[in-house]
Amino acid sequence: MLMISGCTYEVDDSDKTVSTTEQPAEEVSTPVAETTADQNVKEVVMESFTEIVDGKYFPQYSVKEVTVKKGDLVRFKITAKSGMHNFKIDEFDAFAETPLNEETVVEFTADKVGEFVYYCTKPGHRQNGHWGTLKVVE
Repeated sequence: MLMISGCTYEVDDSDKTVSTTEQPAEEVSTPVAETTADQNVKEVVMESFTEIVDGKYFPQYSVKEVTVKKGDLVRFKITAKSGMHNFKIDEFDAFAETPLNEETVVEFTADKVGEFVYYCTKPGHRQNGHWGTLKVVE
């Protein structure tokens, strides 16, 4: 599970005690996959953005096609450069919101062979081109 949390730490050097104050963590629904020693990692760095053509909005990912091998740990690093977006691949239960100008990491093990669509679930985005294809081969 990918967890985002904020913590503050206070250190009192006189008696070497440490106190912490934790804020509740915001949970993101994509589990973080564990890497095994013999597992390859396929890292994809891409941007999510909106193009405006003739006054119409066309949300996009900068990477439209990714090919990996079955068993690879797939790590998408996504930065939204404009607009409000997210990232989803149904077949791998991968989902994350992608806050503006922050890198979001989504990772999973490609345990199925085939072609899978990754897309933004915001209304109208997928229909207007905000998607790509993940190809998993033997």
